[in-house]
Amino acid sequence: MQLHDLENFQEITIQCHDNPDADALASGYGLYLYFQSKGIETKLIYSGPNRIQKANLKLMVDHLQIPVEYWPPMQSMYHRLEGLLITVDCQYGAGNVTRIEADAVAIIDHHQEEIKDVALSRIQPGLGSCATLVWSMLEEEGFEITNIKLGTALYYGLYTDTNQFSEIYNPVDMDMRDSVIYNKALITRFRNSNLSLKELEIAGIALIRYSYNDDYRFGVIHAQPCDPNILGLISDFLLQVDEIDTCLVYNQVQDGYKFSVRSCIKEVNANELAAYLADDIGSGGGHIDKAGGFISMKLYEDNYPTMHSEGYFNNRMTSYFDSHKIIYATEQIMDISDMKRFSKVQSPEGCVKLDSLFPLGTSLIIRTVKGDIELDVEENMYVTIGHKGEISVLPGEQFNRFYVCTQEPYCHEDCSHKMEYVPTLRNRTDGKTLVIADQAKVCLPAGETKVYAKPLEEEVKVFTKWDEDHYILGKIGDYLIVREDDMHDISVVKREFFKDAYIPCN
Repeated sequence: MQLHDLENFQEITIQCHDNPDADALASGYGLYLYFQSKGIETKLIYSGPNRIQKANLKLMVDHLQIPVEYWPPMQSMYHRLEGLLITVDCQYGAGNVTRIEADAVAIIDHHQEEIKDVALSRIQPGLGSCATLVWSMLEEEGFEITNIKLGTALYYGLYTDTNQFSEIYNPVDMDMRDSVIYNKALITRFRNSNLSLKELEIAGIALIRYSYNDDYRFGVIHAQPCDPNILGLISDFLLQVDEIDTCLVYNQVQDGYKFSVRSCIKEVNANELAAYLADDIGSGGGHIDKAGGFISMKLYEDNYPTMHSEGYFNNRMTSYFDSHKIIYATEQIMDISDMKRFSKVQSPEGCVKLDSLFPLGTSLIIRTVKGDIELDVEENMYVTIGHKGEISVLPGEQFNRFYVCTQEPYCHEDCSHKMEYVPTLRNRTDGKTLVIADQAKVCLPAGETKVYAKPLEEEVKVFTKWDEDHYILGKIGDYLIVREDDMHDISVVKREFFKDAYIPCN
């Protein structure tokens, strides 16, 4: 569904969830301005037992002139709307939004799909905020966001829903964050009005009610209901304890559980742990050291009907640490007795030599569907594009060992349609962005490469000889590979790539 699909209605009412947060208000505001610009009679409302009370939200509504109206529950229950009702940052019929009868209903949301019988729906649970979804829908319509108040609202909606951007992981979220024009002074004021005395008390109580796993050095805290950003504050403080390497702080919200994850060891990526905690029942991600996520109450109760939340999170944390082994490539030689020999297919890939595009030392962000890669340009540093659009960063020594770079332009149409997001290079100094594939040349394998390989029967984390600070995660069914001419050159190839990139040796 796109916004122009809704323009045939003469009246549109946009409804935020009960007790709306900054993301719901920002999303509703964006839709309100869009439909008003089309000459459609538009209202922005919310219902529920309580009016907006938090200081930062009152400031947001006031300073950004968001025309949101409060409808008491009794008014909502006995009112039938003419035209279209759009529920934003929530789903019509779900438990966190007062049901209002209407001629027609649409849903725009970024949470896990709970309501499946609404034809006019746009639900994208991989996004960090509904504000991002609305921004992308406005972009699709060519609606330029020149209104700084709207830009500020969308920015703040994402900021609050991703714990001050520490739990942002989707590249579309990052694109929105980097592109909208916003009022920095107002963001600062909103941020400094976010914590109430009651929430300060909640944070203090939470810190003395922790559980601790001595074997894996992790802490878990179940906090009282509070603004999700307080979870990040608690987890940041908890991680400063010398005996805690990773931590999880969570609380219950209207329609599920919000959680925040932190890690200070290289063996645990917080974004990966967050995704593991929410697997199949929510969504999670973020950065290597800070991440978070959301678990749908409906999906949780369907899958774990008798388990208390504290038991779930503690068990899931323990299961994560039990689920994989760690390989430090420089320290061990693999047993290849149960591995088969393969040859790497001699097919062209794409490559970009970064110091041919940017001066040495330039600070770059490589934005991919799996997250941002931040680096400073070094001599002979390369970015490669695999057969299905996968991106890797290789130092010159490693690249020259595996590839020969040609001057032939790389034709990327074959893999572009397979990408969820087209990777880009962003110069952090001037903000200019390039599509990686547009700058690439063809590279060919340097000679015949033979490896030993086997499918994984358990998850592994491999710290390669080329990067001892960051691991490659191999899941069951992926392939562990060892170069025949270097037993310390150990890596992982995803199962979907392996069959196209390697063939068995005779």
